[in-house]
Amino acid sequence: MELITQFFLQLCEMALVLALAPLLTGFVRQLKARFQRRAGPPLLQPYRDLSKLIAKDAIVATDSSWLFRVAPYLIFTATWVAASLVPSFGTNLLFSWSGDLIVIVALLGSARFVQMLAALDAGTAFGGLGASREAMIASLAEPAMLMMVFTVALVAGTTQLSAIAGFMHSGAAGLRLTLALALVSLVIVALAETGRFPVDNPATHLELTMIHEAMVLEFSGRHLALIELANSVRLLLYFSLISCIFVPLGIAPPGSGAGMLVAGAAAYIVKLVVGATLLALFETSFAKMRIFRVPNFVGAAFMLAVLGMLLLFVSAPL
Repeated sequence: MELITQFFLQLCEMALVLALAPLLTGFVRQLKARFQRRAGPPLLQPYRDLSKLIAKDAIVATDSSWLFRVAPYLIFTATWVAASLVPSFGTNLLFSWSGDLIVIVALLGSARFVQMLAALDAGTAFGGLGASREAMIASLAEPAMLMMVFTVALVAGTTQLSAIAGFMHSGAAGLRLTLALALVSLVIVALAETGRFPVDNPATHLELTMIHEAMVLEFSGRHLALIELANSVRLLLYFSLISCIFVPLGIAPPGSGAGMLVAGAAAYIVKLVVGATLLALFETSFAKMRIFRVPNFVGAAFMLAVLGMLLLFVSAPL
């Protein structure tokens, strides 16, 4: 019976990721429009865009290889699996044992690598430009992400997300400057990995500013729908990571009943609303930085994570 419950909760987690990811993207867009005194697109516009793209045939360049056709499915699958491993409303999931932070970093890195290869496979100037810029950002963001993972793992004693959430929820970690630095580092990495301000502008196709968008210009139809959905799932993933590690309030522990699980889901949605509001407010308040300043911005995340780890060792009792 316990195995069936865990399997059902895991299915709910996977379905929740797919259902909420486009809604989160639409909510952020609408909030940004409201802050800028515009009407903005409807809240459900991402669902309409995805349905239109899925109904269209994918146009593939004749010179592209099989990788270009398979890449959207690999990118979406890796991102969806990574997001489904992050506990959102409860920790009693079937694959909680595999919900490891290092596994999630590896899945995201694999999806990024495949997307860069697909952009290069198309043989266009924009694809090469976007892939080179993505490689530059990834070379700084991934080390920062790993240092943040090691910092949190040293505090919680594990890299398993369910155990980390339970440890943080118990209050055993307390208030630590180390965790604050790790949080800031994770936020910077999330902004860079999801193509948000000030690193990239997800609503533009200007040659001088494109990073992530330049790699998907050659995709169309259902292929483009999968990539756009993967981008929305990636944004939800980072919101879930921040919520699970640093704000695990309301998350249901193992053995919880239906009431606590529903309360955990409600708390998760509230945290998404708060996070989306803060993101929209941040993107409205700051302009996009020049591409040559992005390495300094993302490199700051690595330095903050390293500083947090050093403070952890310095403050440790002898």
